[in-house]
Amino acid sequence: MSKIKWKPGTLLAPVPPVMVSCGSLEQPNVLTIAWAGILNSDPPKTYISIRPSRYSYEIIKSSGEFVINLTTTALVRTADYCGVKTGKNTDKFSECKLTAERSFEVSAPSIAESPVSIECRVCEIVPLGTHDMFIADIIAVSIDDQYIDKTNKLHLEKCGLVAYAHGEYYALGKQLGSFGFSVKKKSTKKK
Repeated sequence: MSKIKWKPGTLLAPVPPVMVSCGSLEQPNVLTIAWAGILNSDPPKTYISIRPSRYSYEIIKSSGEFVINLTTTALVRTADYCGVKTGKNTDKFSECKLTAERSFEVSAPSIAESPVSIECRVCEIVPLGTHDMFIADIIAVSIDDQYIDKTNKLHLEKCGLVAYAHGEYYALGKQLGSFGFSVKKKSTKKK
């Protein structure tokens, strides 16, 4: 294998193309963000990075709240639309026939059509250059109950989640392993 040196860039991929809802139930807005992720487990913290020129930037900065809604294959066209259109001129909830529903802990609405909604409260804004990072505490998570079995196990693999890599959307494929499978001892069941 031969590698060439390329310019520094945003090639850590894939990333989740999440739909971030903000505003209120009466005036909901949504934008799609690929610069999002987990920062810490306990307490649970996340981040989203937004260009200050985006319409949602001021909404989230002034309210201090937002909801990360996971994108599925059924929502990928909507997510793309919400990433290229601005809420300044477009009611994206109405245009995309999204349902703004009351969140459990924040005033920002969740998207009913998303299987997982992560409610966040901003604790710090870090200017980074083209984007500002909104570091937030995860204060509630709502999950569509069809993805939780009788033992209370979450089955995210059944949601049809998507990934984003270098300008393209991808459906997630087959499971290759689970955490710790590389060191798990093989079963020695006798026949």
